[in-house]
Amino acid sequence: FSLFSSEFAEGFHSGLGALAEAQSKFVDPDGLERWGAGATLRVLDVCVGTGCNTAALLEACQARGLQLSWWGLELDREPLQLAMADPGFCSQWQAGITEQLARLCSSERMLGGDARSRLPDLLNNQRGQLDLVLMDAFSPSRCPQLWTLEFLSGLAALLQPEGRLLTYCSAAAIRNALRLAGLQLASIAAPSGLLKQTSDWSGGTAASPSRLDGDPRLRPLSRMEEEHLHTNAAEPYRDPSGSAEPAGILRQRQQAQAIAMASGRVEGTGAWRRRWGVGSSHHQ
Repeated sequence: FSLFSSEFAEGFHSGLGALAEAQSKFVDPDGLERWGAGATLRVLDVCVGTGCNTAALLEACQARGLQLSWWGLELDREPLQLAMADPGFCSQWQAGITEQLARLCSSERMLGGDARSRLPDLLNNQRGQLDLVLMDAFSPSRCPQLWTLEFLSGLAALLQPEGRLLTYCSAAAIRNALRLAGLQLASIAAPSGLLKQTSDWSGGTAASPSRLDGDPRLRPLSRMEEEHLHTNAAEPYRDPSGSAEPAGILRQRQQAQAIAMASGRVEGTGAWRRRWGVGSSHHQ
C-alpha cells in the first residue's frame, strides 16, 4: 500500500515497494540485536506517513521481545487514516501490529503540525536519549525545510551516543549536513547488494554520534561517495529561522552553490559524475 502526494509531486515510497523499503532502509540497519529481550527502544519516526516504517519496526521488536517508546512527527494524518482503512495494508502485518500502530498514532506522542515547530519540545525532553530516528520526509528538492542543517542538527542532538539516524536519502547535501551536525556516516547496503557506480550505489544513509563499524548491513562511504561531499551538491540546505518557505531555502542554497563554485572551493557535480560514471539520480 502506497500513495502519491499531489502537493509534493512525489510518491511516498520507492519502486521497491513500501514494505520492502521499510525493511531494508528503516528496520534492517537498526541493529536490533544490540538490545536484549525486555529492553525498551526509544524511537522517533519523522514523517509517519502511512505508518509503514513504524509498523515494520513494531513487528521486528515484537519478534525480539523489545518494547517501543515512540514519538512521531506528521503534518497530515490522512495518509495514515487511508492506510488503516485499507484491507491490504492491515493484512500484511502479524496479529496485533495494526492495533499497536493505531494506539501510538492516537496518543499524545504523535506530534502534529510543522515538524520544525515541534522539534524543540522533543529536544527539551529527549535530548541525547533516543536510540533511533527514522527520517522519511519527501526528497530534499521537494521538501527542503525538513532537510536543513538546522533541522538535521536538532535530530542529531536527540540521539544517545550509540543511537542511529536512518534515512533512504544519499544526497551529498544531506550527508554533509549530518557530518556537520557531528555524526559519523555509513552507507546502507544498496537494495541489489552490489556496490556499483550506478544509480544503485547506495540504499540510504546511517548516521550516529559513534562509529558505525562491524554491521554487515552498513559500510563505510566509498571514495566516490566521499568525493561527492566535496562537490557543489554538498552545499547544505539552511533555515536559521526555522520557519523559512521552501522556495526561499532552495534559492539561498543555489546562491551559496554559485558562490562556492566561483571561489573554486568545490568541484562541480557534473565533473564528479563523469569521473565516476554516475548518472543523474536522486542521490544528487
